[in-house]
Amino acid sequence: MLDELSREERLQLMRFVCSFAWADLEIRPEERDFIIMMITRLELDEDETAQVAQWLQVPPPADDLDPEDIPREHRKLFLDAAKAVILSDGNVEQVEAENLVILDALLR
Repeated sequence: MLDELSREERLQLMRFVCSFAWADLEIRPEERDFIIMMITRLELDEDETAQVAQWLQVPPPADDLDPEDIPREHRKLFLDAAKAVILSDGNVEQVEAENLVILDALLR
């Protein structure tokens, strides 16, 4: 399914993944590793990778994170990726869990 994403959708996915990694106001090493793995799996180009690296330094703007913009056919993928990044460090903070529940509700 990842290979079906357009360039814009790949960046949108990574924007959401990075925002979930920032939910507890800290990017943990395991979350960073997960994001790097996603960069590789998505075969992001140099510019896309640079953009994701920037989101690892500073969270993506909240205005750029509208779940309604996620294509219906990719909503489960986005939700699964958000869940995977928050589980990657083995510690799910309350704010992370709450954000996941909200995203799930908004994507239904």
